[in-house]
Amino acid sequence: MEIWQSIPFACILLPLGSAALTSAMKRRWAKYWTLFVITAVTALSLIFVVLMNRYEGSFTYMMGHYTAPWGNEIRAGMLEAVTALFFSMIMLLSLLGGLKKVEEHLLNDKQPLYYVMLLLLTAALMAQIYTNDLFTAYVFLEIMTIAACSLITARTKGRTLVAATRYMIMNLLGSGLFLLGITLLYDLTGHLLMSNIKEAVAALARSGEYQMPLTVVIAIMSIGLGIKSALFPFHTWVPDAYGYSTPTSAAVLSSLVSKGYIFLLLKIFYRVIGLDVIVSTGILDILFVFALVGMVMGSISAIRQSDIRRMIAFSSVAQIGYIFMGLGLGNEQGMTAAVFHIFAHAVCKAMLFLAAGGLADASGNSKQFRDLRGSGFRSPIAGVAFTIGALSMVGFPFLGGFTSKMNFAMAAMGTGDTRMMLVLIVLVISTWLNTIYFLKTVITLYRKPLPDASYPVERGKRGFCFNASLVLFSVVNVALGLFSQGIIEAITNGLTNFG
Repeated sequence: MEIWQSIPFACILLPLGSAALTSAMKRRWAKYWTLFVITAVTALSLIFVVLMNRYEGSFTYMMGHYTAPWGNEIRAGMLEAVTALFFSMIMLLSLLGGLKKVEEHLLNDKQPLYYVMLLLLTAALMAQIYTNDLFTAYVFLEIMTIAACSLITARTKGRTLVAATRYMIMNLLGSGLFLLGITLLYDLTGHLLMSNIKEAVAALARSGEYQMPLTVVIAIMSIGLGIKSALFPFHTWVPDAYGYSTPTSAAVLSSLVSKGYIFLLLKIFYRVIGLDVIVSTGILDILFVFALVGMVMGSISAIRQSDIRRMIAFSSVAQIGYIFMGLGLGNEQGMTAAVFHIFAHAVCKAMLFLAAGGLADASGNSKQFRDLRGSGFRSPIAGVAFTIGALSMVGFPFLGGFTSKMNFAMAAMGTGDTRMMLVLIVLVISTWLNTIYFLKTVITLYRKPLPDASYPVERGKRGFCFNASLVLFSVVNVALGLFSQGIIEAITNGLTNFG
C-alpha cells in the first residue's frame, strides 16, 4: 500500500474533522477555514486523478487495517477519482460564488454552523463516492440529508421552514426505504461489504433462490434513492427547497446532493447487485418510464413559472430524468452517458443558480421575470454565465449539455429496440421545451426594463469571488463540450473497474 492510496481517506477525514473544529470558530475564521479545507480536498482530488491515470484498475484501502466485519473498506478507481474531483470543485466554486449572500442572509452567529454543514456535506459526498461498505453508505447518506436540510433552513424564513419540512419528510421516506433494503439484503446475504454482497447475490441468481425477495430489495432501494434524488414523480419538494434557500444552498442541493444519491444508486447497480441481475429484474424498465415522463413534465412545469429560480428547479427535475433514462437503458453507453450528464448538469445547474442570484440582486432582489428585464446589462458577468448555462441545457454545440444529449442518443440507438424511438422522440420534445423556457428567460434578461423600474447600480456588483466563480464555471462548461472525449474515456474505463 503506497501513501498516495490514502488520499480518499484523507478527503473524507479532513472535512469531517474540520467540521468539529469549525463549530468552535468565530464567523470570519470559520469562513476562511472552510474555504481552505474544501480547496485542499479539491487539490487532493486533482492529484489523485493524475495518479490514478497511471494506475491500472482499482484498489481497496482498509481503514484501521482490520478486515470486515471489524474494519471498514474504501475502494477507489478512476471513476471515483474523477467524481470526487468534480464534486469538490463544484462545492468550492458554489461557496465562493455565494459568500456574499451567506453573509447577507444569515445572522452572524449562524454563519459558522452553515460552514459546518457544508463541511459535513463535503465529507458525506466523499464517503458516498469511496466507501465499499453498505451500512457506512447509509450513515453518510443520513449525514448528507441532515446537512442539506440545515442548508435550506439557514435563512429561517417561513417559506424556507415549509420547504425544509417537505424536504425532510420526503427524504426520510427515501432513507427509510433504503435502510429497509439494506436490512433485507443483509438477511439474504449475511454481508455488508459491497463486494461480498455481490458474490452472494450472484450465487443466489445462479441457484434461482429468493428471486422475488431480491427483486423487492432492488425495487425498495431504487425507489428510496429515486425519492431522494428527485426522480419524477417524487420531485414535489424540489421547487421550494431550491427556490427559497440561499444561492449557495440551491447550487449545492441541485448539483451535488441529488447527484450523490444517484452515484450511490450506480454503486448499488454495479458493485452490490450486479448489472446483469438488475437488468433481469425489470427494475430498470420502471425507472426508464419514470425518467421519460419526468423529462417532459419537468420541462412543462418550468415553462409555467414566473420565478427564475423555480424555473431552474423544475428544469432540474427534467435533467434528473435524463440521468435516469441513461441508467434505464441498461447498456454500457447509457451508463456512460448518465455519468457524464451527472458532471455536466452539476456544473451547469450550480452556475445557473448562482447567476440567477446575481441577476435578482441587480433587480431589486426580485426573482420575478417581469423585474429581471435588463438585468443582463446591470450584472453582465451573471448575464453571460446564465446564457452559457441556458445554451448548455438546451444542447448548444461545444457545450457540456450538447455532448450529453448526443451520448444519450447514441446509447439509445445501441439498444436496437423500441426504447430507441422512445428516447429519440422524448429527447426532441424535451429539447424543444428546454429551448422555449430558457430562450424566453435569456431574452428577458436583455430586454429593455419597464418604464417605472428603478434599480440601484451598486446592486449588480457582487464582488470578485462571485464573478470569478461564474467565469470558472463557464470555462468548465465549455471544456466539457470541447474536451469531452477524454472525460468519456475516463468514465468508460472507470465503469469497467467499478463492479
